[in-house]
Amino acid sequence: MSGTEARVLRPALAGLVLAAAVACTQRDATGGASPGSGGGGEQAAGVTAIQALIDQGRVDEATQRVNELPQDAASFYLMGRIWARKAETAPLPTPPPAASTGAQLAPAPEFKPEELQAIALYEKAVAARPDYAAAHVGLAELLAPHALRRNAVQKPDPDDVGKRRRARKPSPPPPQPDTGGVDVSIDRVINAYQFAMQADPTSTRLPEALIGFGIQAGRIDAAEAGHRELLKRQREKPEPFIRYGDFLVNHKQDQEAAIEQYRQALIWIPDDDATRSKIAEIYMSRGIDRFNRQQFAMAEQEFQQAGKWITDRSSAQAQRLAGYMARLREIRVR
Repeated sequence: MSGTEARVLRPALAGLVLAAAVACTQRDATGGASPGSGGGGEQAAGVTAIQALIDQGRVDEATQRVNELPQDAASFYLMGRIWARKAETAPLPTPPPAASTGAQLAPAPEFKPEELQAIALYEKAVAARPDYAAAHVGLAELLAPHALRRNAVQKPDPDDVGKRRRARKPSPPPPQPDTGGVDVSIDRVINAYQFAMQADPTSTRLPEALIGFGIQAGRIDAAEAGHRELLKRQREKPEPFIRYGDFLVNHKQDQEAAIEQYRQALIWIPDDDATRSKIAEIYMSRGIDRFNRQQFAMAEQEFQQAGKWITDRSSAQAQRLAGYMARLREIRVR
């Protein structure tokens, strides 16, 4: 498998993970995006019943029920979900015929006709009601796999770049599938999640979805915004602080900020060895880096800080720390 193929497949697989998370989000968001046309509890119950039919794949029954509703944001959204469900089993788009013999075949369209129908209906729903969280999520869910795939194709693969440089006549990049005028950018998906979060200020799955998409799209700014929003929505809980700390270490390489988040988590779980170990590991890694640069005094300071956070003196981490401290003592007596 070439580097480019791998980059295309990874976002596609990530899209499946996102879809599973967002499918739950759509159901949760219905409460924050229930019909706003004054239908009351009876209409809301009808919408919930129709959503259950869609989830079960009973799209014909769902369509019949939607046709009995007034044309408003709720009915547009439900029809969008119906068409999105139909798209799951619809055949893939086929390439258009070649313009002339020997001409390069154009790629197949980006979207299935059923997907285009769903997008148009979701757009009508949010036009009718801009604070309809579920409709924004529906758009994000549908567009996300396409946006990730196109984003991966647009990023040059290092191996392919080297081949093109060595070639006498570099081949042009392959043409992108026609989107039918639909904006399928990474920014649009991010905006859809952000609109949904504004419309539903209590859901925790919406920030989760933004975090997942932002990481897969390489948009660390969006993922961080999701983490910050999650902190607001899950107050007095250690988990979002720990996750944010992990994000800061792994994706932003901001160790000081990560330590602060872990310390916040320890306010709620002061005896949590796993979180204390994360702080210790940051100081350990910095100490090892200083040690390898022969900055021994600074390395010792980092190791001493690490020791303050290790509670299990029999752990592998504690033994590794003891080994480096012993090496520092040997260096001092030379």
